Amino acid sequence: MSDTEMIDAVVDRHHGDGTRLMQILRETQEQLGWLSPATLTRIAQAIAWPRAWVEGTADFYSFFHTRPMGRYRVLWSDNITDRMLGSTDLMQAMCKKLWLEPGRVSEDGLVSVDTTSCTGMCDQGPAVLVNYQAITRMTPSRVAEMVGLIRGETPVADWPAEWFAVDDNIRRKDMLLAHDLVPGQALGAALERGGDRMLAEIKDARLRGRGGAGFGTGQKWEACRNAPGHGAGAAHYVVCNADEGEPGTFKDRVLLTSYADLVFEGMSIAGLVVGARKGMLYLRGEYRYLLEALESALATRRAANLLGSNILGSAFEFDIEIHLGAGAYICGEESALIESLEGKPGRPRIRPPFPVTRGYLDQPTTVNNVETLAASCLIAAHGSEWYAQHGTEKSTGSKLLSVSGDCERPGIYEYPYGVTVRQVLEDCGASDCQAVQISGPSGICVAEGEFDRRIAFEDIPTAGAFMVFDETRDMFEVARNFAHFFAHESCGFCTPCRVGTTLVRNLMDKIARQHGSPYDIDELFKLHRLMQGASHCGLGNSACNPIFDTLNKFRPAYERRLMSLDYEPAFDLDAALSQARQMTGRDDAGAHLQNEAET
Repeated sequence: MSDTEMIDAVVDRHHGDGTRLMQILRETQEQLGWLSPATLTRIAQAIAWPRAWVEGTADFYSFFHTRPMGRYRVLWSDNITDRMLGSTDLMQAMCKKLWLEPGRVSEDGLVSVDTTSCTGMCDQGPAVLVNYQAITRMTPSRVAEMVGLIRGETPVADWPAEWFAVDDNIRRKDMLLAHDLVPGQALGAALERGGDRMLAEIKDARLRGRGGAGFGTGQKWEACRNAPGHGAGAAHYVVCNADEGEPGTFKDRVLLTSYADLVFEGMSIAGLVVGARKGMLYLRGEYRYLLEALESALATRRAANLLGSNILGSAFEFDIEIHLGAGAYICGEESALIESLEGKPGRPRIRPPFPVTRGYLDQPTTVNNVETLAASCLIAAHGSEWYAQHGTEKSTGSKLLSVSGDCERPGIYEYPYGVTVRQVLEDCGASDCQAVQISGPSGICVAEGEFDRRIAFEDIPTAGAFMVFDETRDMFEVARNFAHFFAHESCGFCTPCRVGTTLVRNLMDKIARQHGSPYDIDELFKLHRLMQGASHCGLGNSACNPIFDTLNKFRPAYERRLMSLDYEPAFDLDAALSQARQMTGRDDAGAHLQNEAET
């Protein structure tokens, strides 16, 4: 089969639908290795889109390649927890053995080695992606063996199976992870109630979004349910946001691995409430290895009459399809995710209108987190009164925490809302703890004096990340890693974020090289205020959070890197003024320099 025939076959599988461009590009790249200009042209012709649109989407995502890459593409997770486990040294050792510079492709086109943002394996790092397949627990011996397999051109499918093992590492279960529901039980209870009563149960349970924002799930579903569809294709949609890109978070990975039925059932319950017949699970590109298992779980549900037409003998119709992302943190924002679902670059939309009224294909759409949808099954099966007895008044139910970093037992911990930071630290075996970064880089850094604060929407809300740093860690380097993450992941749509994240990264690098001064510290605070007030979306608004927190709570980590205050300035004003007078013969020559210096 020629390349053109292969591309046409891929497009035909997706019915020539341009809104499925992400899947078309992914499947084509998996066959051809990269997306050449000729490939993009053929795809554009096949879906009847302008070529510039197709190339714009291909260029936006980190996991799409519009230039040749190595046949073996090795990407090292560059999250701070991976670095703490030695990922930097291991990557350098690999590059040395391969006679290769990071970020380059070998001359023979065999291999390329680079870094990528957090791959969601923080509890079992250092982790890598090889041709986008996850490999955990890298060691020096494993690096040496991997280099040998690459040089011998051994297919990745023939590499040792144990390398690809990804453990759940569930350390503590509560109401969600210890549920005793069987497939169809929660959905059957919801169907028996009907959409109106099920919505009332969700609202009475006071279920709030588990993706970090904490918006009322019942309120969101009600707004979507009440919104009219638009045009000839009027419909309502349910979207599960599984683009778990926040560094330090991996709870959704575990739910999708071992509790997929609960997630799909929650999507079906949401479909019943909002009046949708179609659901879409947006799976982050780093979790590509889960795709086949999730598709199998969907097939099993269809065979059991839990998806499709006349579900459980009712008139309810609902089905689910999976869309795979391609390495863009910004797609965790719901409107950017919808743009990606439509085959476009994942740039956040201007709101209003909000997705609940005009979302996917301009139709009412509810976008919910994996954990939120799973939790809705408990409410359907046991009722709102039972559910609201757990947690706190304003934060009902339980929360999954992704614990990583300096602790004896990293993994998933489930607690009723209201648990203290100190309790989590004790349970995971953290000693001599200096700080905890809660909810990832965009969240909050708490110091030792704050360990009695509680995980709850009324105190410390969180999407799930819980990164532990003991007394040996340099909190400046933690914040610097986060600054590089935000600069890399900014979508570039708005100037405050595009420029601001770059300036913050450059200032942090300048301070790291001990070329910084107190003036640079002031500039970081100014950038924090500017980006919070002027950025288009949450990425820019929260990008300086780790800088702000560590500057306020661990300022000595910054100050010991600043240049001595008695250094000789590189620019000598008096010498410049004297030279100007000598060259011009005028006493007022260089007066503007004097004015600027005084200012």
